[in-house]
Amino acid sequence: MRTRATTTILGSALLALLAACGTTQPAASGTTSAAEVTSSGSASAAAEETATGRTSCAADTTSTATGPVSLTDAFGRTVELAKPAERVAVLEWQQMEDVLTLCVDPVAVADAEGFTRWDTAETLPAGVADVGTRGEPSLDALFAANPDLVIIEAYTPDDEIIAQLAAYQVPVLATKGADAADPVKQMTDTFTLIAEATGRQERAQVVVDEFTESLASAKAAVASTEAGKEFVYFDGWVEGGNVNIRPFGQGSLIGELGEQLGLTNAWTGEVDPSYGLGQTDIEGMTTVGDATFFYTGTEDPDSDVMGELAKNEIWKALPAVVEGNTHAFPPGIWTFGGPRSAQQVLDAYAAQLTA
Repeated sequence: MRTRATTTILGSALLALLAACGTTQPAASGTTSAAEVTSSGSASAAAEETATGRTSCAADTTSTATGPVSLTDAFGRTVELAKPAERVAVLEWQQMEDVLTLCVDPVAVADAEGFTRWDTAETLPAGVADVGTRGEPSLDALFAANPDLVIIEAYTPDDEIIAQLAAYQVPVLATKGADAADPVKQMTDTFTLIAEATGRQERAQVVVDEFTESLASAKAAVASTEAGKEFVYFDGWVEGGNVNIRPFGQGSLIGELGEQLGLTNAWTGEVDPSYGLGQTDIEGMTTVGDATFFYTGTEDPDSDVMGELAKNEIWKALPAVVEGNTHAFPPGIWTFGGPRSAQQVLDAYAAQLTA
């Protein structure tokens, strides 16, 4: 899959698989002036959700705020709009998912093909302009879509993309993709910030409530099992014939969701300060005892490392492998996503542990 550079304490090897981009602090909350509300707003053409606890956009009855919007983005920048954004362009997958969950159809996105493959929580409607890669979008294509707001993910207030976009005199909402200090709060803060910009606060509250309900339901299901409670979630890649394993440690969204279910993340190695991602090799996995393994499932043979791991004698001797406690999550769960992806994660933990 496509990658984008991430500044971590672990070096460039972590860049080889999933895109994990951003810095650390949670998105700042803003205030939206909404003198009036109107029924339902811009109903998205995104595909209906059929899973329990997910009100689809087709079934959405929430209202969209109207009137001026004034809010503070994740970097303390004031963003002012004459009215909630309707023609939104989005340059990162988590925020694309969030916009769709809010029942707003974006006019332009980056790397639509990759999003469709790796984030199945939402579906892009037909006709959305694809402006190229997330790391280097075509600004000409972006502004040809005539957006009234561009949502980006940045590293710092001085990120080059912010200055580049400012030259086009279109409002820019800058978000941070992760904060290892509280990844679940960071995820919901980003979601509600985008909701403020689009006037979709009522819809956001419904979704956050549904996420909370999913968490409680999955936690109860996991508590009822006798499965081992220590776990490690990982993905990986093959480079030069060697398997690189990326554990999702303390501060990772998917690790924190597991711990909120009552599990214990057994990976205690070094992780980056934003995404909570580690790096190790097969031998490094011998340090986690008899922890249960979960990993990113994929239908892309180029991204599947399990075949290579299965050839390794050290891997085959690990307690989780010997005891059959190694479980793939369903393909298409984006491990850096928004509330709907997080619900998929919770469902997957519960399904694997109660099977």
